[in-house]
Amino acid sequence: MYNPLYLLVIYPIIYIFPAYAANGAPVLFGGGKPLDFEKRFRNRRIFGANKTIRGTVSSIIAGIAVGAIEYPFFHYMLPVSILLAIGANFGDLFGSFIKRQSDIKPGRSVPILDQYGFFVVAMLLAAPLGHTPGVYGIVFLIILTGILHLLTNMGAHRLRLKKVPW
Repeated sequence: MYNPLYLLVIYPIIYIFPAYAANGAPVLFGGGKPLDFEKRFRNRRIFGANKTIRGTVSSIIAGIAVGAIEYPFFHYMLPVSILLAIGANFGDLFGSFIKRQSDIKPGRSVPILDQYGFFVVAMLLAAPLGHTPGVYGIVFLIILTGILHLLTNMGAHRLRLKKVPW
């Protein structure tokens, strides 16, 4: 029988950490050529200038690296981390696509979409492999993701890694 602290807090963090790493890596390692190659859909950029090839590649590498570190302790986390990292990217890119197609300028915040898009798609993509946290663990992660999104973005802004604090 596992300890409730482990089931509700520790394991959910271990599980989602590859997606968190994937979501944060582009702030540190991004830049360069845009992922959409400046192409347009309905006369609007597909993703915008802030979604780059280097940012996407670094994101996937970071998520998988976390899974590789977790692998000796949780053997199933390497394939899970791959899907979490890819899902985090698809979720973030989907959010950018929606924002560009809605004519929302880059850097503008869209509550919920900005904070949870990466999280929802990552969780959905990795869920078929199993090992997801229980309902209360997921509720904890929803709360934690909102708080961490706010704090990490404010910190990245103060460190001049991001232009806006959201």
